[in-house]
Amino acid sequence: MATKPPKGDPVQDAPQVAGPQRAAAGLPAIGHTLRMAHQQMGVRRTALTLLGVNQKDGFDCPGCAWPEPEHRHRAEFCENGAKAVAEEATLRRVTPGFFAAHPVADLAGRSGYWLGQQGRLTHPMYLPEGGTHYEPVTWERAFDIVGEEIAALGSPDEAVFYTSGRTSNEAAFLYQLFARELGTNNLPDCSNMCHESSGSALSETIGVGKGSVLLEDLYQADLIIVAGQNPGTNHPRMLTALEKAKANGARIVSVNPLPEAGLERFKNPQTARGLAAGTALTDLFLQIRLGGDQALFRLLNKLILDTPGAVDEEFVREHTHGFEEFAAAAGAADWADTLTATGLTRGDIEQCLRMVLASERVIVCWAMGLTQHKHSVPMIREIVNFLLLRGNIGRPGAGVCPVRGHSNVQGDRTMGIFERPAPAFLDALEKEFGFAPPREHGYDVVRAIRALRDGHAKVFFAMGGNFVSASPDTEVTEAAMRRARLTVHVSTKLNRSHTVTGARALILPTLGRTERDVRGGREQFVTVEDSMGMVHASRGRLEPASGQLLSEPAIVCRLARRVLGERSTVPWEEFERDYAAIRDRIARVIPGFEDFNARVARPGGFALPHAPRDERRFPTATGKANFTAAPVEYPKLPEGRLLLQTLRSHDQYNTTIYGLDDRYRGIRNGRRVVLVNPEDARELRLADGAYVDLVGEWKDGVERRAPGFRVVHYPTARGCAAAYYPETNVLVPLDATADTSNTPASKSVVVRLEQSATD
Repeated sequence: MATKPPKGDPVQDAPQVAGPQRAAAGLPAIGHTLRMAHQQMGVRRTALTLLGVNQKDGFDCPGCAWPEPEHRHRAEFCENGAKAVAEEATLRRVTPGFFAAHPVADLAGRSGYWLGQQGRLTHPMYLPEGGTHYEPVTWERAFDIVGEEIAALGSPDEAVFYTSGRTSNEAAFLYQLFARELGTNNLPDCSNMCHESSGSALSETIGVGKGSVLLEDLYQADLIIVAGQNPGTNHPRMLTALEKAKANGARIVSVNPLPEAGLERFKNPQTARGLAAGTALTDLFLQIRLGGDQALFRLLNKLILDTPGAVDEEFVREHTHGFEEFAAAAGAADWADTLTATGLTRGDIEQCLRMVLASERVIVCWAMGLTQHKHSVPMIREIVNFLLLRGNIGRPGAGVCPVRGHSNVQGDRTMGIFERPAPAFLDALEKEFGFAPPREHGYDVVRAIRALRDGHAKVFFAMGGNFVSASPDTEVTEAAMRRARLTVHVSTKLNRSHTVTGARALILPTLGRTERDVRGGREQFVTVEDSMGMVHASRGRLEPASGQLLSEPAIVCRLARRVLGERSTVPWEEFERDYAAIRDRIARVIPGFEDFNARVARPGGFALPHAPRDERRFPTATGKANFTAAPVEYPKLPEGRLLLQTLRSHDQYNTTIYGLDDRYRGIRNGRRVVLVNPEDARELRLADGAYVDLVGEWKDGVERRAPGFRVVHYPTARGCAAAYYPETNVLVPLDATADTSNTPASKSVVVRLEQSATD
């Protein structure tokens, strides 16, 4: 039997701390997975549900976007994927009675963990202006409320339509279609806060804003560099791919400010050898300072240029542009500056160089540790320079591998969820549907928050996600949301964003990935795109958590019919009845989706075309892959300050908190901890176990404070600290963003640590 949700918030004022672990997964992962699944689903439902995760005839995990292999294990899921599935397939329910018992003010004082543990939303809920409680509302009245508020706007650009990465391809295509037929490109999404820097850098340099490798390429690589990424927690199934790569002879370099258990040793729970001893993954650990990666790759590029025969001159000559300017900039790289920027030793870098020169096929993987700095875009461009020098794009076993987080975040962008759409995409929409979509760029996440803050946006509609908790500068974001006339959230579960509302608010409950979706008397399926551009079907197995739930495509179609009315040229009723009709239109609008329905019906789906990978063709402005030559940047720290990165615990997925432990880092029963290098702590006179306030420092002079964090002496890079988000998002200034991509700079926050009043 599933257990009941907690009645009260657990006390978190005394976290228990042990040393970090040196291996990931194994028997503890199996035990933790089963325990959490049973708590949410019970034994029988656990077996029925988990055996369908990531299977060719099953449903796509609502967690990360790591791809599935062609030959799948019967249990093709990881510990954190199982947690995501368990929380969606839970037997716990949040009914209208729950909302009657809990005023919004009470919910606003609860932790994100407590809110998420209450279970699945069952009915549409409405918070009227001046109201204290959400109350049940019919779907028809809910759509009327949205229609009333949108009709009262002075312009469609006063509405914001946000998307999370859980949204299917079909729902995302309809959502952007609705927004553009309404007349706005205000389509911010979670990519704006994570891999926007990757897309910006890759679009400019190789012409496609996605990774250039498939899963099979990892198995063929000689060298894999994993930079700014913790796959053991954030993409655990990646460890299986790295294990296979090691078995095939690959070597792995890990570049990160913290040692992470998953990259040290992987105890594969699906093999006897894995459970017993596991596989050592990292051959060289480069414990780099936060933000020092551009300097590292610039110096490696200089050293490659200085090594006779190391450059693939034919590839550079035939396929690239801008080499001379880049070579001049790389030639000026300085050892002393690089060692300062990175915190590495000369021996570390020279050993890495030897491994690079000995490898014919190299892949570089990265995640948020590289994308959330002011200089993230030139940092990633420098990685592209590094790969171009030796011809490591467009051949098997080599390429760029930005590892996406949420399960369809890349697919949503492919479907047109983007505030700056390409003219060719808008032309295709106009040709297919017969209306003229707007051409002016819309708001990304940061600009949307500013628009809400300044009164330029009045309606906020979120297709999934937990916008308030995911966004930077928490106090500013929450004040901005409260200025809206209406906030709407399409959700499966309760989260903090439901408690920070506009004058009026709606919660619209939707089907999850695990649930059967029957429309027009026929069972429907949706599709997703993984981190490597593979598109495949997802079919839920479970009965819906409530008869009141609507699918995301149905919600968009009914909303569009109510708001747009007779002026719409789109067959919304047909799309709601039959998702195949949506895919037929996608096939005619978006390149690579030709014959979509037939191709996705094949088990495992299909790979989208990728010109640099498939043809060594680079659709950039120059028609070639572009070397770049940006000045090297890295964060400078005032004396007595630390550089903070926000990160996840192991019991967390994005803003969803599954539990209060971070098993691999040795933290239990609490989240308000700050990891500090012991030598830094001694210099700052911070004892292990002391309580401090984290105080952000930025050029605007505004004090941003996160109080009551326990100091944990931890082997971080010198000068660097780490703490969990969303608790520390309050420290990230709204205007502190990456150049070009405008992504919040959550991995390089200058902080001072002050003794806490709670100490």
